[in-house]
Amino acid sequence: MKAVTWQGRRSLSVEDVPDPSIQEPTDAIVRITSTAICGSDLHLYEVLGPYMHKGDVIGHEPMGIVEEVGSEVHRLKKGDRVVVPFNISCGHCYMCNQGLQSQCETTQVTAKGSGAALFGYSELYGSVPGGQAQYLRVPFADYGPVKIDSDAPDERYLFLSDILPTAWQAVEYANVPEGGTLAVLGLGPVGQFAARIGVHKGFRVIGVDPVPERRAMAETHGIETMDYSSHVAEQIREQTLGRGPDSVVDAVGMEAHGSPVASFLHRAVSLLPDKPAQVAMETMSVDRLAALHTAVDLVRRGGTISLSGVYGGQADPMPLMTMFDKQIQLRMGQCNVRSWIDDLLPLVEDDADPLGVMHLVTHTGGLDEAPALYEKFQKKQDGCIKVVLKP
Repeated sequence: MKAVTWQGRRSLSVEDVPDPSIQEPTDAIVRITSTAICGSDLHLYEVLGPYMHKGDVIGHEPMGIVEEVGSEVHRLKKGDRVVVPFNISCGHCYMCNQGLQSQCETTQVTAKGSGAALFGYSELYGSVPGGQAQYLRVPFADYGPVKIDSDAPDERYLFLSDILPTAWQAVEYANVPEGGTLAVLGLGPVGQFAARIGVHKGFRVIGVDPVPERRAMAETHGIETMDYSSHVAEQIREQTLGRGPDSVVDAVGMEAHGSPVASFLHRAVSLLPDKPAQVAMETMSVDRLAALHTAVDLVRRGGTISLSGVYGGQADPMPLMTMFDKQIQLRMGQCNVRSWIDDLLPLVEDDADPLGVMHLVTHTGGLDEAPALYEKFQKKQDGCIKVVLKP
């Protein structure tokens, strides 16, 4: 089969790789009909390279048709249409029973001290072949995949694999009071959905992003927007009775602009051999922290910051004196996809499309176009906000 493979920093290629097969009786094989490029895939493209291996199949936002099931899979059968959550969870361990599927004790990558294994997301998360491919082996298929009983376009359901529940969790974790104000830093795919979910829940939402096309898309969904600048916190405080918003979602993470030092460290770490580079990442700060520090500055006293953007440094400096003085609440973590499906499935199946799932994709292409589309997405060229690949 053909698959998008990692070959090095900013280097991807589409290669012929072995077809997946049933390895455990709880597996299923899914023929992929749509698979998206996620903002967190860009971290593999850049910062997390030391944990990647040449030829790794990437991608963690897939859906498709079940082609084969193992002998212990009873909920699915050949021909079923499914969305595949990005985290691999068993559904019966202590953590899964707590609704923390991203911490599944059955698939935890204990050798790296990480949570549940993820599709296509580096040695840190199990080196499991990903979904930017023609076929995907799905472990624990009786629990993870979301069965779709509709013939609506893939794009209506595809984002249940990651970015829609990630955004929903981000807003839930933000703990916005009734009638409150939510600021969303970063209007990429997760930020777009987080902002729309905030509007859907009745909050005032202010979205911040330096890219005009992203701001324009958000504005069509009733979101106030601002360009990112060094004065944005002050500007938003002026519009919120001098206090700042009740809650802030950081939907940016380690790819934030605004730190030439961290940008240099990204490049420097990428030049080291893998093991020394891993040690560097695990013992020093390598993140661009502009968005996170803006969130700390921006949120009102006693407010909540919710992190959905991924960070990769183990020793990032944080303004703890300010955080303590402002009595800031902080929540974060990989999305527990399965916990939010019951909330989200009725919304994506609503023909009114309240979250605008059909108004996000800006670029579509075949697998062969993936390397060029990754570059366009990373460089924010041509109004690129969300890419879907059609294997």
